[in-house]
Amino acid sequence: MDAIILAGGTPQPDEPLYPYTQGLPKAMADICGKPMVQWVLDAVEQAETIERVVVVGLSPQSNLKCTKIKSYVDNQGSILLNIRAGAIKIQELNPQARHVATVSADIPAVLPEQINWVVNTAMQSDEDVYYNVIEREVMQQRFPGSRRSYTRLKDFEVCGGDLNIVRARSVTGEDALWEQIIAARKNVFKQAALIGYDTLFLLLLRQITLERAVAKVTRRIHLTGRALICPYAEVGMDVDKPFQLEIMRAELSKRAQSG
Repeated sequence: MDAIILAGGTPQPDEPLYPYTQGLPKAMADICGKPMVQWVLDAVEQAETIERVVVVGLSPQSNLKCTKIKSYVDNQGSILLNIRAGAIKIQELNPQARHVATVSADIPAVLPEQINWVVNTAMQSDEDVYYNVIEREVMQQRFPGSRRSYTRLKDFEVCGGDLNIVRARSVTGEDALWEQIIAARKNVFKQAALIGYDTLFLLLLRQITLERAVAKVTRRIHLTGRALICPYAEVGMDVDKPFQLEIMRAELSKRAQSG
C-alpha cells in the first residue's frame, strides 16, 4: 500500500506551538534532534506494508530521509484537500493503487509494527474508509497526561486515530461529495445535515454504538466504512499543544537511549 504523509499546517504567532516552530511547519518541530515528521518517516521506512510515500505540505528542501518518498505536494490549506491532493499524486505514480494510508506527521511515537497492524487489519475487508479509534483506557494507560478529547458512545469512549485508510478513487473521483464534506468541515449545521440529524441526536444522547454510528454515517454519504479499534495509543497520540510535544520529547528520548 502507498501512504500520504500529512505534513501541512504552520503555527501562527498567536498559536501555542509557535515558540517551538518559529514560522516553520509543525511537522518540522524538533524532537530529540530531528524533525517530528522524520520520526514518522522512520517508522514508515521500516513498515513492510508501505511501498511508496507522498509527503504533502513540505518540499524536498526539508531534507527528509526516507527511501520510499517518491514525491512532494504543496500544502492545499486543509487536511481534506491535502488528502485529496496526495491521493491524486499517488494515482499518478501508481495507477493500480486501490487504497492509500493517510498518516499524520504529528504522531512521532508510531512504530513500524503498528503501521503494519493497521494496514493488515483493514485489508481483511474491502471498504471505502477505515477509521482508527482508540479506547479511553488504552490512551490513558499509555499516555496518562495526553488530555485527548473523547467521544462517549453507548459501548465505550474513544478518541480518533491519525493513521487511517481510504479507497483512492473515493477521494479523487466524487467531486460533489468531496466538496460537500469540505464545506461541512467548519459548520456544525452542515455537518449535522451531512451525517444525519438522527445520528447526531443519538450521539448527543450517547445512545449509539460505534458500529451503528459508522454504518449510519457511511450510508448517509454513500460510502462503505469500518472503524478499527486500535490497540496502540501511539496511533492517536498527536501533538497539538506544547505539553503534548514535551510528552513526545520525553518518550522518544527514552526510546533513543534504550535503542
